[in-house]
Amino acid sequence: MSPAIVVALIALLAVALVALGLGLSRRAQRRGEVAPPPPSGAVAVEQAEPETPAPPAPVVEAPEPGPAPAPVAEVPTALEEAPAPPRLRDRLGKTRAAFARSIAAVRGRGGVDDETWDELEETLLLADVGLPTTTRVLDDLRERARQEKITDADALVGALRTELVALLDETGDRALLSHAGEPNVWMFVGVNGVGKTTTIAKVAQHESSEGHRIVLAAADTFRAAAAEQLALWADRVGAELVRGQEGADPGSVVFDAMSAATGRGADLVLVDTAGRLHTKVNLMNELEKLRRIVERTPGALKEVLLVLDATTGQNGLSQAREFADAVDVTGVVLTKLDGTAKGGIVLAIEAELHIPVKLVGVGESAADLLPFEPENFVDALLE
Repeated sequence: MSPAIVVALIALLAVALVALGLGLSRRAQRRGEVAPPPPSGAVAVEQAEPETPAPPAPVVEAPEPGPAPAPVAEVPTALEEAPAPPRLRDRLGKTRAAFARSIAAVRGRGGVDDETWDELEETLLLADVGLPTTTRVLDDLRERARQEKITDADALVGALRTELVALLDETGDRALLSHAGEPNVWMFVGVNGVGKTTTIAKVAQHESSEGHRIVLAAADTFRAAAAEQLALWADRVGAELVRGQEGADPGSVVFDAMSAATGRGADLVLVDTAGRLHTKVNLMNELEKLRRIVERTPGALKEVLLVLDATTGQNGLSQAREFADAVDVTGVVLTKLDGTAKGGIVLAIEAELHIPVKLVGVGESAADLLPFEPENFVDALLE
């Protein structure tokens, strides 16, 4: 046999052996016995271990949804320390923003011209100052500018501040009246939805922290659950509560509350009256009756506080007129001042009715019911 034939047979035998080895390797791989060798010249790559599936996340069942709780204004309990009161300028919101835009436009002109006066008039009207009060403020401001020869925009804004503060100062003392050693009764009146009951709770919290012993009179016997709501606040602020049956005579509740105050040594009675429509003559007459019952004790009635919603604007002014005629309102509590662009209603109430705004509400907590201070209010609008 020639050498060439021998070499060819050896080559065929080698190929056959390699093929047989590859076949056995693949069969072993399928059985999980061995891994195939890498082909010649290739880089071996380590086979990754199969990932272990992560355990399923625990299923947390959500509780069955129940009825949403009714929103309740935050009133600290008698044992809690009330938070520090906010700055009024931080809470005036939309009213402040409207004035800021106008004042920036006035100052941007540098001088004083017809457009300046138009800008100021529009701003006051949009803030619900009302046409009569707006006209008065601008007439007085024009006269001051003429006398002082004001031609500079910054000086005019300063003069406007002086006029607004002077207007608000005309209504006199804003302190809530009470005298030690004698009965003190504050009646709260106003239409439905303005926040009378919540306002009473905040006032009770403040007066209790000042050392007064409080009796709350739930004289709103017509609105469902009104007495229950006041009972909640009475418990929170540590006050006594006098209430009657639903539909009972409100006058009897007020009478009993005053008797209870005398018997328990309390010095302040806060009377929550029904939210009555100011167009209903019979309901206004009932307020007059409640006042007469309190006045049977000479000097007991110190305050008749009208609670108004600032968001109602000029409608609030109409309500104020009706209540002032019926029960001789001594002061106004203006609620929701933080959420409206109609804060100018403060100026209208005082200029047209000569009733002082004594308290303003600028939030939900007890600390957000602030004594009204004219200079702070005007500065918050103009600065």
